[in-house]
Amino acid sequence: MTWQRKVNQALGRLAGVRLERVRPAPSPPAEPEQRERPEIRPPADPGLDRLLIAPVFVLSPVRSGSTLLRAMLDAHPLLHAPHELHVRRLTVGFGTPLARNAMEALGHNQADLEHLLWDRVLHRELVRSGKQYIVDKTPANAFAYRRIATCWPDARFVFLLRHPASIAASWYEASPGRRSREEAAADALRYMKAVERARKALPGLTVRYERLTADPEGVTRAVCEFLGVPWTRKMLDYGTPGVVRKGLGDWQDKIRSGAVQPGRDLPDPGEIPESLRPMCETWGYL
Repeated sequence: MTWQRKVNQALGRLAGVRLERVRPAPSPPAEPEQRERPEIRPPADPGLDRLLIAPVFVLSPVRSGSTLLRAMLDAHPLLHAPHELHVRRLTVGFGTPLARNAMEALGHNQADLEHLLWDRVLHRELVRSGKQYIVDKTPANAFAYRRIATCWPDARFVFLLRHPASIAASWYEASPGRRSREEAAADALRYMKAVERARKALPGLTVRYERLTADPEGVTRAVCEFLGVPWTRKMLDYGTPGVVRKGLGDWQDKIRSGAVQPGRDLPDPGEIPESLRPMCETWGYL
């Protein structure tokens, strides 16, 4: 027994205290490794890295008639337009540093691998349909237009517009208990601004919902010409009478065979919310 221990035992018996060595304070937990966001870059070898050829993306705000346009395009024998797929929300991760290092050795960062996944999912859907081109009309894609254009350098874009006040009114009526009219207008405006940014940055065809409902043949002919496919009257006979197709979430598409329902009357200028007036001017509705 060392003298230090003997002294400590004596202090314990006589004074009820004990000396202990001061231990250094524990180190704070190590911060997780900080990595920069992966570079978003085109495919290194497009012919090898992408299975899809010239995919089509309909960029539109919510409640702008994209479901109608999707149904009409899907009726084309060469175009497969499934429900909203949200593939940009599919992500990949590295379970271990070894996996990350292995992929980096192959030349892939996280974004590259996500692009491979997105392309594979859409390509599988296209092959199952037996058609030639896929069309994705997820409205939230407008927020990721740069990445989509980078992932598929040969992608084609169709921009679908509608009167901003009609969009906001329809967005409110879709879930009146979820948001006020003012909140609906503000939320819908986010999508409109994203679509407008995409229109300025990307080449593509702009169509309007009001024109689509008034002249469905003329608009679908223009879309077919832009996509390089022959027009077919099947696009005007795009559904089955009485069928209600349910998709993801709470929305449902009521499709009538060969009958494009007219859009609502355009609002008077005095009925347009002040927050939407600049976008109405930008899109030519004022």
